[in-house]
Amino acid sequence: MVAALLLAAMARTTAAVEKMPYFASLRVDLVNMRAGPGERYPIDWVYQRKGLPIEVLAAFDVWRKVRDSDGTEGWMHERMLTPARSVVVRGALRPLRSDPDAAASVVARAEPGVVARLLECRGAWCRIEAQDIKGWIKRSEIWGVLPDETVK
Repeated sequence: MVAALLLAAMARTTAAVEKMPYFASLRVDLVNMRAGPGERYPIDWVYQRKGLPIEVLAAFDVWRKVRDSDGTEGWMHERMLTPARSVVVRGALRPLRSDPDAAASVVARAEPGVVARLLECRGAWCRIEAQDIKGWIKRSEIWGVLPDETVK
């Protein structure tokens, strides 16, 4: 039983690692980004925002080479990441729409830097949720999803 669970967990980890890059988010409020894949490497950055999206670029043992929305790269321990998806609003104040259409009504506006939960993406549009408000935003106005990625 334990061996089967361990094999299943390893298969999930291996499958995720094989499909790089991919997005994850910070599991906790305090996460160190290191210069290399190990605790012996110096801490370059300390992140203090649970749920912040992170792009995973490579893997070495239990360490993941990651990039943040500003382009900063470094290494984080895999246990500091969760597969839960989130995005960051980029640029300027962005409208959230009721449907994936530029003519749809605006349900809210999101400021740059807002971290939102990613619900789904269809073509050029993604549905997000922030502070219990759900709406559609152009994929190009957020960071945390690949240009051709399907999210359901």
